[in-house]
Amino acid sequence: MAEALTPQEIDRYSRHILLPEIGGQGQQALKAARVLVVGAGGLGAPVILYLAAAGIGTLGIVDDDVVSLSNLQRQVVHQTSAIGTSKVDSARDTVARLNPHVTVRPLPFRLTPDTVSETLAGYDIVVDGSDNFGTRYLLAEATETLRIPLVTGAVGRFDGSLTVLMPWTSDAAGRPAPRYRDLFPEPPPPGTVPSCAEAGIVGALTGVIGTLQAMEVVKLVTGAGDPLVGRLLLYDALAARFETILYRRRRADL
Repeated sequence: MAEALTPQEIDRYSRHILLPEIGGQGQQALKAARVLVVGAGGLGAPVILYLAAAGIGTLGIVDDDVVSLSNLQRQVVHQTSAIGTSKVDSARDTVARLNPHVTVRPLPFRLTPDTVSETLAGYDIVVDGSDNFGTRYLLAEATETLRIPLVTGAVGRFDGSLTVLMPWTSDAAGRPAPRYRDLFPEPPPPGTVPSCAEAGIVGALTGVIGTLQAMEVVKLVTGAGDPLVGRLLLYDALAARFETILYRRRRADL
């Protein structure tokens, strides 16, 4: 049975509870949920803040980096006073000030093939806020094996994208949901996609995509709406335009 909300929590989350699509039952589900956020950077920062504000009961945060001055233009979970400290500790402290009802598990390391399954075990949803292709493919394969929904996003300069991966499920017609490799069969050759340190990035863009990732998590936990399974949402900040691309499993038998 879901743990009851305290009077203080009912007041805190009252605007959620008023929504028929969420209500008290949905808020209890958020309280019971365990979400792992990989990366406490540009995407992870708004994800962490909005999931904490929404009342996610347990947030695991994976990041092996420390806060630097150049992070603060976009990584809004960190403050100037946190420069030089671990990002996971900085994020934990921010969440504690924002919502003391949330339990944060700081995980100050980088995921590897040897550690990924153990790290993901016990979480209900994983959010990919990483900044490298190796981690993205690693998470996609591990979450498929463990059958954990993955909300994955990416940004570059003035554009971003996100989708939800649940490849063990099927649509209404019985077609299996697609995998990450159905979108991106292979990672690009090293050096062909510049990092934000090389190409630059507008800070507010990471807020847009990260907030949309958090929204997908809320939908998955509460059952509200339709998650972005088999749909890639694209955002062009300069044109202020959203587009949605449908994609499917390349081989239905695999």
